[in-house]
Amino acid sequence: MNALARFLAAPPADTPPEVLRVLTLMAGDPDAPLPPRVYFETVEQAPVAISITDDKADILYVNAAFEQLTGYDRDQVIGRNQSILSNNATPSSIYQQLWRTIQSKNTWTGILVNRTRDGGDYLAELIISPVLDAGGRIRFFLGMHRDVTREHRLEADLRAQKIRSEAVLNAAPVLVVLLDAEGRIMLDNMEYKKLLGDLRGEEPARALRQALIEQAGFDPLERVLKGDGFKDVEISLLAPGSSAPRWFSCSGVAVNESDASVRGYFGAAEAGEHRLLLLANEVTARRREIDRAHLEHLRARLAEQQLSEGVREALAAASYQIEQPLNLIRAATTMFGDRDGELGLFIDHLRQISTASERALATLRAALPSEAPEAGVMVNINELLRHVLELETDRLLAAGVVIDWQPAMQLPELSGHRNQLRSLFKYLIDNALQALHESRRAQRELRLATRALDGSVEVIIQDNGPGLPAADRLKAFEPFFVGWRRRRGRAGMGLALAQEIVNQHSGTIEIDDAFDDGCRVKLVLSHTPSQE
Repeated sequence: MNALARFLAAPPADTPPEVLRVLTLMAGDPDAPLPPRVYFETVEQAPVAISITDDKADILYVNAAFEQLTGYDRDQVIGRNQSILSNNATPSSIYQQLWRTIQSKNTWTGILVNRTRDGGDYLAELIISPVLDAGGRIRFFLGMHRDVTREHRLEADLRAQKIRSEAVLNAAPVLVVLLDAEGRIMLDNMEYKKLLGDLRGEEPARALRQALIEQAGFDPLERVLKGDGFKDVEISLLAPGSSAPRWFSCSGVAVNESDASVRGYFGAAEAGEHRLLLLANEVTARRREIDRAHLEHLRARLAEQQLSEGVREALAAASYQIEQPLNLIRAATTMFGDRDGELGLFIDHLRQISTASERALATLRAALPSEAPEAGVMVNINELLRHVLELETDRLLAAGVVIDWQPAMQLPELSGHRNQLRSLFKYLIDNALQALHESRRAQRELRLATRALDGSVEVIIQDNGPGLPAADRLKAFEPFFVGWRRRRGRAGMGLALAQEIVNQHSGTIEIDDAFDDGCRVKLVLSHTPSQE
């Protein structure tokens, strides 16, 4: 005899007649194609714990799954209140809400902490629906619940893993951001948020991506979408209100997410979406240290170069000074060379003087330091000017000079000689600084600007010193011309050497006649062939 037959043969004394009629109807005719009894067997064998109570929540029926889940035999719970499963870990407010909902003839769905017969706890995902009679009154409650303890533990483990991952990401000293195929941010860390604040709301991901496009020549998102990554690419960002750039070493990794669609459940998945995991490590301190060491090297190299050029300038000036009287001696010797007597003796002395002078001149010329040829490379004029300005910063500050630096945002790179161009700019800045010293103005200003021309670069160096008289503006580029009031220590070769360097770079240099509030030097530089 099955369970239903046993139940109907000896139902509990308090079993409502309506339940007995329904169960008798369910037993029905066993020969029918789908007898009502099938419904009962379906409930009895369902893998979900099912219980039926009266309108006071006293248990009238439980199925086999209920017995297995709770540990109670049905004989132990039938007639008892459903609260036998209650656990004080569930807030009373949840029970109050549950009861209000089902008393309002609505279905309640939620999670309770239930207790098994042996005192163990489990999480029950519960659905309770009221069963109404023909008059619309609540007669019974149908309850179905299943154990979701394992799912809860998995969710808790997932949340804990997420918290641990976020803690690791936020503690990392490296900026981390995950972008989808459209460039939208899916994940970031604390370093990213710090940079977001430094950039005053501009998304660092957009700024870093744009910097990689402009400075490294590739779009990181496009590269990663093709399945390629990149590593340790250095770029710079200029934060609003900052005068110095910040440097970042960027790396990108392609992250392929699996297909999360329903069709992919059994392995017939399509290719997942590519994501860009962008890492950016700030290397500003290291870069500044490298720049500082580079500037110190440049300072030493320029000082050595200037010393060498100073010696060359002094020896050239001495040679020039000896050459003039020597030419007169040569002429006199030639003119009176065929005379006799005392004049002939005088000519002999002249020849001895001439010979000694020739030897002295040859010695001076031999003493001129040789100038090693410099290979032509692609140069950025803004960068070279910035280097010289940084080298001259202490002198300019000591002189109280206000610098107006206006570099063009984009300049074509030129083939040229780095050291010569740095010397050129130093000659011109030193010249402007000397002019400002002589001006004795309270407000001393030095303006440097660059702009791109057709295949060339124009550089303007302007000061508000005393300027040059119009008659001296062409002479200023002649060797040994000195236009300063304080001539001591000046050989007048600075602008002449500047002219020579400009000529080597297929350029032009001039003093602007239209500028009368000081001196404005305009030079145009073009490509010069490489010299090996």
